[in-house]
Amino acid sequence: MARYAQVHGSVALITLTNPPVNALSAAVRHGITETVTRALRDPEVKSVVICGENGVFCGGADIREFAKPMGGPPLVPMIAAIEEGDKPVVAAIEGVALGGGLELALGCHYRIAHTKALVGLPEVTLGLLPAAGGTQRLPRLIGIAPALDLITTGRHVAAQQALKLGIVDQVTDQSTVDVAIQFAKQVVGQPLLPRKLSTQPTPCPPDVDILLEEAMTQVKRRARGAIAPVACVMAVRAAATLPYHAGMQKEQELMATLFRSSQARALQYCFFAQRAVGRWKLSSGAHSGNSKPRPVSKAAVIGLGTMGRGITVALVKAGIAVVAVETSDKQLQTGKQIVSEMLKREAQKRNETPRLDLIRFTTSMLELKDSDLVIEAVFEDMPLKKQVFKELSSVCKADAFLCTNTSGLDVDELAAVTKTPELVVGMHFFAPAHVMKLLEVVCGSRTSPEAVATAMYLGKKLGKVSVAVGNCPGFVGNRMLRPYLEEANFLLEEGATPELVDGALEEFGFAMGVFRMSDLSGLDVGWRIRKESGLTGPDVDPNDPPRRRQGRRYSPLPDLVCEQGRLGQKNGCGWYLYDKPGGRVATPDPKIHQLLEEYRLKHGIRPRRVDRQEVVERCLFALINEGFRILDDGIAAGPEDIDMIYVFGYGWPRHRGGPMFYAGMVGLPKVLERLEHYWQAHPDVPHLEPSALLRRLVDSGSPPIDTWRDFLQRPHSQL
Repeated sequence: MARYAQVHGSVALITLTNPPVNALSAAVRHGITETVTRALRDPEVKSVVICGENGVFCGGADIREFAKPMGGPPLVPMIAAIEEGDKPVVAAIEGVALGGGLELALGCHYRIAHTKALVGLPEVTLGLLPAAGGTQRLPRLIGIAPALDLITTGRHVAAQQALKLGIVDQVTDQSTVDVAIQFAKQVVGQPLLPRKLSTQPTPCPPDVDILLEEAMTQVKRRARGAIAPVACVMAVRAAATLPYHAGMQKEQELMATLFRSSQARALQYCFFAQRAVGRWKLSSGAHSGNSKPRPVSKAAVIGLGTMGRGITVALVKAGIAVVAVETSDKQLQTGKQIVSEMLKREAQKRNETPRLDLIRFTTSMLELKDSDLVIEAVFEDMPLKKQVFKELSSVCKADAFLCTNTSGLDVDELAAVTKTPELVVGMHFFAPAHVMKLLEVVCGSRTSPEAVATAMYLGKKLGKVSVAVGNCPGFVGNRMLRPYLEEANFLLEEGATPELVDGALEEFGFAMGVFRMSDLSGLDVGWRIRKESGLTGPDVDPNDPPRRRQGRRYSPLPDLVCEQGRLGQKNGCGWYLYDKPGGRVATPDPKIHQLLEEYRLKHGIRPRRVDRQEVVERCLFALINEGFRILDDGIAAGPEDIDMIYVFGYGWPRHRGGPMFYAGMVGLPKVLERLEHYWQAHPDVPHLEPSALLRRLVDSGSPPIDTWRDFLQRPHSQL
């Protein structure tokens, strides 16, 4: 689908017409091929301009076609025909030129961009590489180092930066198409050979081999097992060392390997899942299509601790006025200073003025009377939160939404102390709240569709991936985290070390293993929760053996570490040793090894060799098993909801698709078999007992993940 027009007598104007982003579907490729051929053959046409309809040049390939047999003209010869033509072709870039869209523009002889346009090659985020000449033409245009940066990260570049890099020839704030048409008329008759990138050598520094080796080392470290970034470096190396056509052949070979890979399937699943989770649905029949959010222009945040400060910054960055409340002047001033500094840093990154005028700091709850929505972010203590919600219910306007940032407490219990339980909803942000992309929107039993819609909409406005979940202890993410943490502790009892467990999980693709992450979060956080739950401290049932609580296996190891004053990075020692309080570099600590040895000796545990495969299976399969239970309990609507929560909130490696997708890729029968094996070995660990849903899926032939919802049994759905 490409519209052809002859303008100004001698300029052929080709407009891509495939809303919303003019993706390069088979029909669009056919249209481009046909219209370019027509323009090149018409003696009256002296130059060509290619643009996109509705202010968007081209968003790249139509990803929906990846799962189908390739149809329509291939992209590579289509772009080659444009470049090889004897008439100047100008790309008029508005909106975006991404992926195949930028490759199309690189095949044109000139590129004019609007000031607000973005360009980039994001294929690596889908487990692929730019395979229509992008890895060969871009290095020839802007050099090896900047091309490597753009291709291996997939980041988007604004028009002015694209001009500095040399990707575009001109930037305008006028009508890009009009400017491109005038430009096309002016360049008629000028030599085209220097503008044909495939004919040009790649500019290489004298130390290009060292540059490429260093780039490969950095990319491998950053990729944490993802293969697409590594393939991108290999393709750019081909651009530096081989003639163009040999480089193109290498690009195609690498693409063929990536295209068939499980990582590409995982990353493309994430692409669609991220969009799908925004389309929520409740058991009542309410859904995102029939429930309208209310606008939020004035918000309030209660509590200026770590979470409250981050939430305040996120709201201000989105242009929302905020009343920030603290209990004392001292805490208020501390919070005000830190929030102001955070906003200044954020504004500096974007070269903007910090919107400090949008915040009002106060110790008086009475100043919340005009707020459309209030987010409570006080200490994770139910009596305290209930007290706050009682007060909110009396001081806020009758239709104000009352939200809690609790990470796992009962939303219904909080709603019960208010006059408007239907307006109470959970908004579980993740630290740091102004950076982390995930927002769990927790639906209580009386939460109205309007409250859910508003929380989901607000999350989107804040740049979050918002996922609607049901109300249960820990919701989705933290409920699944518990068996993951417990298995890691049990492995220490049995013979592993923190560095062995973390090494296995980091090799799998996590940025941090469980013990390094615990040190970062602060070991006292979990310790306090265990005390409140009666798992440790004075409230422990005296009849419980040291390694059993509430009828099941329990490891007191984390409690013992805390009792020694080891609280993690904050005080310089936890599961690891750090060079100073607040230090980031973790070093294995002989004192922890000694503690483990003494613990095993005391409890008569004979240590054994634990290998990395067992670490991955026990930690991750236990987590996945809880995910299946969550689906059956109706706490999450579908597997993609769980997967996006773990990808965006818990550091699950994106190239493995999320825990539920990973289970499908490993094979559900294998997950079931290994869980049964470990459950038989540890019958006092209930979370290792395979879930009923997992068994049903295996009995049904392990159907694909997009059909799992058909197998759910939800007599009491929480959504």
